[in-house]
Amino acid sequence: MEKKRRMVGIWDVKHMFESSIIIFFIIGALATTAVYYVNSDEQDTSLPVTPSVNVYESLNGCDLFSGKWVYDNESYPLYKEAQCPYLPGEFSCGQYGRTDFKYQQWRWQPNGCNLPRFDAKVILRRLRGKRIIFVGDSVNRNQWLSMVCMLQSVIPLGLKKMQKVANVSLFTFKAFEYNVSIDFYWAPLLVESNADHPSKHKRIDRVINIQSIEKHAKNWVDADILVFNSYLWYGSFVDSEKYNIVSNHDGYKMVLEKWSNWLATHIDHKRTQSYFMSMTATHKRGIDWGMQGDGNCLNETEPVMKDNFWESGSDLKMMRILESTLDKLKARGVNVQLVNITQLTQFRKDGHPSIHRMFYSTLKAKQLSNPKRYADCTHWCLPGVPDTWNELILAYILQRLK
Repeated sequence: MEKKRRMVGIWDVKHMFESSIIIFFIIGALATTAVYYVNSDEQDTSLPVTPSVNVYESLNGCDLFSGKWVYDNESYPLYKEAQCPYLPGEFSCGQYGRTDFKYQQWRWQPNGCNLPRFDAKVILRRLRGKRIIFVGDSVNRNQWLSMVCMLQSVIPLGLKKMQKVANVSLFTFKAFEYNVSIDFYWAPLLVESNADHPSKHKRIDRVINIQSIEKHAKNWVDADILVFNSYLWYGSFVDSEKYNIVSNHDGYKMVLEKWSNWLATHIDHKRTQSYFMSMTATHKRGIDWGMQGDGNCLNETEPVMKDNFWESGSDLKMMRILESTLDKLKARGVNVQLVNITQLTQFRKDGHPSIHRMFYSTLKAKQLSNPKRYADCTHWCLPGVPDTWNELILAYILQRLK
């Protein structure tokens, strides 16, 4: 082992107002274009249809990620915020003062096919006996809770349970009647780090062992469906005078290489479906969509109307690194489906909590005097945009289930 270890520093952007250093201890494609239209004078007639085996099979070959957002206040939202007892304060925008609800009423319409109408009972029956694990950061937690809320409403009290598993960073939702488990495992950088505690990870320095994944991964091996993400915590460079660093892109590439080697050798891919969620938009610079001044997602109530809009916080090079990693896995006979939600989230500047959420630390006077300073433009209100991500991933999952 070299006496001098190279270190990689990266900003932590999980919390919008705090930046901290991540240190790696180591030894020595473009997102699919989606088109956005607003349903105004012209009524879209491509309504979803009730799910069936044949409907899901008919999606084979359809590009689910190229399409448009259609306003649909008859089919959406898929559930009511107040009727999901598992929603935490950071995603419960209505509970924390948001009074506009149009953001809940948009349907994603792929260009070449129709997504089946969501039916929780049908989906639970198809998932009978399966364990789904979402692995990643707070945006993946956002999606996991969306999935739980989408399904739990049809399960009677006494036949469902949410719990934290002791001594691991694992949360599990059980639907007993169907023997279905929908779990979330907190691993924001996929490999082992000092940010592994699911709630106590606010530290000045974050240390990550890029060679160690087994501590986390041993909890994933019995899953039937794995849903990964990791992106937010790879933000930018830190002070190069203080650390001998490599770029965030190189750090991301090394972590994904370690993750992919583990996945290729430890998972039975004939049994387990694997997915990776692409990065999601963070609408922190209103200038991107024509706003004057230093505004952000605060008070935004409509999606962006511009075709192929791209906000400046989304790093295409990171996307290409992920795509390259998945291509290499495919060449090894391991198929990890990329769920490319990047472009469709670009338009949805209206979907974030901004100030309408619970904050777990006391806001400073400077923040309170200028709400833009503490607006959350990274996560998503529920019900809302993550429900669409789950409709898309369920389309893949149910196509492949026998």
